[in-house]
Amino acid sequence: MEILMNVLIPIILIFLTGFWLEKKQKVDVRAVSSVALYILTPALVFQTFYTTELDVDLFKIAVFALLFLLVMLLINRLLSFVLKWNDKDTSGMELAVTFMNSGNYGAPLILFAFGETAFAYSIIFMVVQSILMSTVGVYLANRSSLTAKDAFYVVLKMPAFYAMVLGVLLQRLPVDIQGTYMDAVDMLANAAIPVVMVILGMQLARISIKSMEWKLVSIGTMLRLVVSPFVAYGITVLLQTNSTLSTVLIVATAMPTAATIAMIAVQFEASPTLVSSITLVTTVLSVPSLWLLLFILGV
Repeated sequence: MEILMNVLIPIILIFLTGFWLEKKQKVDVRAVSSVALYILTPALVFQTFYTTELDVDLFKIAVFALLFLLVMLLINRLLSFVLKWNDKDTSGMELAVTFMNSGNYGAPLILFAFGETAFAYSIIFMVVQSILMSTVGVYLANRSSLTAKDAFYVVLKMPAFYAMVLGVLLQRLPVDIQGTYMDAVDMLANAAIPVVMVILGMQLARISIKSMEWKLVSIGTMLRLVVSPFVAYGITVLLQTNSTLSTVLIVATAMPTAATIAMIAVQFEASPTLVSSITLVTTVLSVPSLWLLLFILGV
């Protein structure tokens, strides 16, 4: 009960403020998202990479993310073949199952549950996931017309990517950012997580589900919330990650489907109703599933 009251409920309440605001006021979500995307999140990414020493753990996070992506895509392909899904359903399931909400849900949960060191790991994983989501995710949603060159250009449009490069570069030179200048970065970085949490609530309020395909939604929900952390555990054992990093990666991959993926599915018509359905269902069911997972992990 302590996990629910002290970790999950505070996070859900912040989501609900965004949900209520969107239902009540019909705020322009894209405008608020732009502030988070182009200012707050890059500040948080820069802060993390500027203050975190580069070591083998960073390399392991990147390798983990790629291996996890490949395993989940393989599982989806096998299920698609056995269950005879059509191309659009296959793309929708790949998007919904492979890409989790490691940023505006996973990062604050990890901060609340495990503290600052684990939070730094979660931000690095969030950046890697954002890059994969904006490239591989877009490719999967629109594979018939998107080339590898197009996917590369998508990365170059991501402000968080440049923030990561700049943070690493200034740390390695090294360049000492003095006093109030770093304080200004910290102020923006500290605002990133609560703002993106509110945005998630607003995004969920906009999801419209006409008729759920319950069989596919059930399979997608099971893969996203149950199978994913087992896959993550296996990969962490393979990579021999330290206990804190292993915990972060397992919890991060147990998150519900990313709301951003639902928007990508809508934009490229990759079974948007299916992806939105799985996003909403996994977000709701993540409360008991994460409660159980955190209990197993000894929080």
